[in-house]
Amino acid sequence: MNAESNAAIEALPPLRDVIAQGGLQATKALGQNFLLDLNLTNSIARLNGPLDGLSVVEIGPGPGGLTRALLLNGAQSVDAIEFDARAIAVLEPLVTASGGRLRLHHKDALNADVPSYGDTVIANLPYNVATPILINLLKNIGRINFMLLMFQKEVAERIAAKPDSSAYGRLSVMSQWLCQCKVVKTLPPGAFTPPPKISSAVVLFKPRALADQPKFETMEKIVATAFNQRRKMLRSSLGDYAVHLEAANIDSKLRAEDVDVDSYVRLAKIVEAA
Repeated sequence: MNAESNAAIEALPPLRDVIAQGGLQATKALGQNFLLDLNLTNSIARLNGPLDGLSVVEIGPGPGGLTRALLLNGAQSVDAIEFDARAIAVLEPLVTASGGRLRLHHKDALNADVPSYGDTVIANLPYNVATPILINLLKNIGRINFMLLMFQKEVAERIAAKPDSSAYGRLSVMSQWLCQCKVVKTLPPGAFTPPPKISSAVVLFKPRALADQPKFETMEKIVATAFNQRRKMLRSSLGDYAVHLEAANIDSKLRAEDVDVDSYVRLAKIVEAA
């Protein structure tokens, strides 16, 4: 069945023709930058190995460059969540060619229960909403196998940043608390249509097996409070949470960027127990 549908997918018109015929020029308001090089999208699809047997969720498929790659590289199914009605229309021939493996969902990913559609998330995220989408995905990471997500390079570097660096922040702590995070591919602006002003990067998220953890909301509030005034010492920046620093064995003279993930987790558990 896959061999038959793969042949039908490979026979589809080039992506540039799909865009032109469907009037799907990228819209800045929707944070759209399309990947049209199928060699490149195939390499992205395989960054964590074969997709055989996986139920993949894609967010923001656009004209379907990465979508084609996911199907051609063995995904059992692909559920594509797309906000832009123009993209939904131009993807219909790909739905037919997929032999039922591709399902389209005309939804806003910010309000979608993404893991209910599949166990793996691979996406070139719309840049203007990439961070809130990531936070929503992290809230549900226990239902996800792994994620390959593309961001602006600066955001990707923040996600993977280590303590004692200017890039280390809220996204670093929340992502690394719940996942092993690694930048696995960098793409120049010219890889996209239209080319953005800066480079992009793909981050691999592998969920951690965690037990006895604080609530996501507790961690989110503490970390956001700490980094909201990141140049101040924690005894000032943490507000009401500062009274728990000693019990968490955290030096109150440190700044938010000096504190590792485990220490934030320890603080959050003490806050919840207080």
